[in-house]
Order: sequence, then C-alpha cells, then structure tokens
Amino acid sequence: MIKIKKFTFNPFDENTYLLWDEDTKEGFVIDPGLFDRAEENEFDNFVKDNSINLTTILNTHCHIDHILGCNYIKEKYSTVFYVPGKDLPLIEFAKAQAGMFNLEIDGVPKPDKLFVDDTFIKIGGTDVIILSTPGHSPGEVCFYFEDEKFCITGDVLFKEGIGRTDLWGADHNTLISSIKNNLFTLPDDVVIYPGHGDKSTIGYEKTHNPFLE
Repeated sequence: MIKIKKFTFNPFDENTYLLWDEDTKEGFVIDPGLFDRAEENEFDNFVKDNSINLTTILNTHCHIDHILGCNYIKEKYSTVFYVPGKDLPLIEFAKAQAGMFNLEIDGVPKPDKLFVDDTFIKIGGTDVIILSTPGHSPGEVCFYFEDEKFCITGDVLFKEGIGRTDLWGADHNTLISSIKNNLFTLPDDVVIYPGHGDKSTIGYEKTHNPFLE
C-alpha cells in the first residue's frame, strides 16, 4: 500500500509530495520544493522517523517552485531524477527563473531520465502511469496511481482551478485539451493531489470547476 505525505513549501506555497510503500519502505518525492534549512529539516525528519528509503525524484514539470529542492534531495539521498523531456529548457534556465522572483537557486542537477510520451514506470512494486498533460508547461505530466485511485496533477488541475497559461511555453487550449482528454477520462472517484491547494476528485472537478464548464 502506498502512503502519501503532503508538505507545503517555499514562498509559492507549493505542494511537495512524499510517497512510500508501507511494506518495503521504498519512497519517492514528487516536485521537491524545499527552500530553506527549516523545510529541509522538516522533510528529513519525516523521512528518518518513518524509516523511508528515498530512491527517486519525479517532477511533473520544471517551474521554479517545483524544482527548488531537487539539488538538495539529489545530493543527500542519491536519488534517480526524472523530468519531462520538453521541460529541459526550464531546468537549464533555473537561475533566470529564480531571478524573476528575486530568489536564488544554486542550480538543478542534470536529470538521469526523461519522460517523453505516455508511459509508465515501476518504483519498487508500484506502477506509476505517466500521463502527458502539457499546456501549463511544454512537457508537464501527471502521475496516476491506478491501484490506489489517486493522481498527482502538478499545476495542470487544481481544486476549482487550472494552471496558468501566461508563462513560457504555455498554451491555454492545449491545457484544456490535456485535462479533458487525459484527466477527465479517469474514474470520477480518483483523488487528485495538485501542486498548490487542497485535494479534490475528478468527479468534483467535472461538475464544479468554473474553468471547465
């Protein structure tokens, strides 16, 4: 059984998700946004207290608020680092992204592996289905855990909201298509865990999201 812990980090109130197998203790972190020493300590203490063996970083996309902690996690835990291939320019210009918000970042490690198209990966005994959902960023993906009936939606779909499309590489029509064709085809009772804000369900967003009527 997969367990999930949400941390809300950095000046953008970004949701960093830590997931782990309750039996094997193998863990992975999605969109690490750790920003300062206090947040690093909070994360590390939870990993230690729960005896989690952290092996993998998965990024839905590579905007600055979702990559602030990648370097720290990669160095401390020697993880394998996955990002969407089409978001590589955002990795390369991480310092420029930070500078737009008067922030600093040491850099982002070179990804070990890239998501290219819809596929799946296996972490321990867990199948993670990769859904291609561009629009907020050129290569953004969502992570669907079919057996557990939840989906990490990054900045694609929020509770009663959708991702911004006024950023580099974004496109409103593409985002709406991604949601309707790749997320709204999931069962209504699938829980969504977005990159900001509270969780929701696919069914709730179909009927209550004002951007998707």
